[in-house]
Amino acid sequence: MSAPTITVEQGIRAAGVGPFQYRLFIIFGLVWMADAMQVLSIGFSAPSIAATFGVTMPEALRTGTMFFIGMLIGAFVFGRLADRIGRRPVLLAAVLIDAIAGVASAFAPDLQWLLVLRFLTGLGVGGTLPVDYTMLAEFLPSSKRGRWLVLMETFWAVGTIVLAVLALAAATMGDDAWRVIFFVTGIPALIGVVLRFYIPESPMYLAKSGRTEEARSVLERVARRNGSSTPIAALAPEKMERRSVLDLFSPEMRRRSLCLFAAWMLVSIAYYGLFVYLPIRMASEGFGFMRGQVFLILLALVQLPGYALSAYGVDRWGRKPTLVGFLLLAAVGSLIYGLGDSAGVIAGASLLLSFALLGTWGALYAFTPEVYPTPLRASGMGTAGAMARFGGLFAPSLIAPIMASHFTLSLAVISAILLAAALAVWLVDVESRGRQLE
Repeated sequence: MSAPTITVEQGIRAAGVGPFQYRLFIIFGLVWMADAMQVLSIGFSAPSIAATFGVTMPEALRTGTMFFIGMLIGAFVFGRLADRIGRRPVLLAAVLIDAIAGVASAFAPDLQWLLVLRFLTGLGVGGTLPVDYTMLAEFLPSSKRGRWLVLMETFWAVGTIVLAVLALAAATMGDDAWRVIFFVTGIPALIGVVLRFYIPESPMYLAKSGRTEEARSVLERVARRNGSSTPIAALAPEKMERRSVLDLFSPEMRRRSLCLFAAWMLVSIAYYGLFVYLPIRMASEGFGFMRGQVFLILLALVQLPGYALSAYGVDRWGRKPTLVGFLLLAAVGSLIYGLGDSAGVIAGASLLLSFALLGTWGALYAFTPEVYPTPLRASGMGTAGAMARFGGLFAPSLIAPIMASHFTLSLAVISAILLAAALAVWLVDVESRGRQLE
C-alpha cells in the first residue's frame, strides 16, 4: 500500500503559524509601508518639484500621474507573471525596481528624468501589490488568513504617519524637500530587497505546478522555524495547470471578477475624491487644517481601529458582510459633510471616513486573493489593483469638476459610488470565510 498523502492546506496547518509567518508579515509590511509613503508623497513633493525646475504645479503633479500609470501597468503585468513563472522571482523583481527607481528619483537632474523614474517606481510599487498578498495568503491556513491579510494593511497607516513626520522635517530643506522625501521613502524598499532573498517560493504554487517535493521541503522549513514537531507527510500529486488571464472572465468566474473589479475601481474613485479633492475644497473654505501633516497623522491613527474591526469582522461575520458594512458607513460619512460647516463636523466626518474606507481596503485585500484558484490568484489580484489605479486616474475628471462647482452634489455622487461598490460586493457569487485555497 502507498503511504497516505495530504493536501497543501493540511501541510500548512501541520507546519503551524508562528515565527516564519511573523517574519514574512514584517518583510512584506516594510515594503507596504514604503509603498504607502511613495503614493502619499505626491502631494507633499509637488510644490518643491515645481520650485526646483521652475514649472507650474500642474506640471509638477505629472509626476503623480506617471506614478499611477506605472502602478496600473505594474499591477497587471507582475500579477500575471507571478502566475506564470512563480511568486518568488516576481516578488524580487518588483521590489528591486521599486527600491532602485524610488531612491534614484531623489537624484533626477531634470523633470523629464524625474517623470521616467516616477513611472518606474510606480511600476515596482504596483507589482508588489498582487504578489505580496497572494504569497502571504498561500502561507496561511484558512482559519487565520483573513485577519492576517487585513492586518497587513496597518503598515499603510504606519507609512502615512512616517511620511507626515518626514514632510514636516523636509519642509526646512526648501526646494530640495522632494529629494529628501523620495530618498527616505525608498529606504524601506531597499531593506526589503535584502530581506526577500530569504523568502522561499510559495508551497501552494509549487504543488500546483507539479513540484510537490519542493513544496513539501518548503513546508518542512516552515515547520522547523515555527518549532512544530508534526511531520509533513507526502503531498498529493497535483496536475500542472496553465490558465489564460481571460479565464478570469470564464463562465465559472465571470460574475465574481466583474463584481470585484468594479468594487476596486469604485472604492478607489471615492477614496481619491474624499482624500485628495475634498481637502482642497475644504481648505479653500477656511479649513486648512485638513491639508496639514498633523491632521494626516490623526487620520492615520484612526485607521488602526478600522483595520482591527475589519480583521475581526472578516472572520466573525464574513468577508462580504464586513465589506458591505464598512462601505455603507463610508457612504454615511460622506454625506455628513453637508450637515454643517463647523470645524468639528468636518473633522468628525473626515475621521469617520478614514476609519471606514481603510477598513474597507483591508477587507478587500483579504477577500480578493481567496476567490481565485492558484493559477489565477496573482492575476486576479493584479487586475484588481490595476482597476484601482484606473479609478485613481479617473477620479480627477469625475469628482474634481463637480466638487468645484456643486459641492453638495459631489457628496451625493461619492455616496452613490460607495453604495454601488457595496452592491457589487454583495453580488459576488462566493463567500470565502473558512474557504480553503484551490
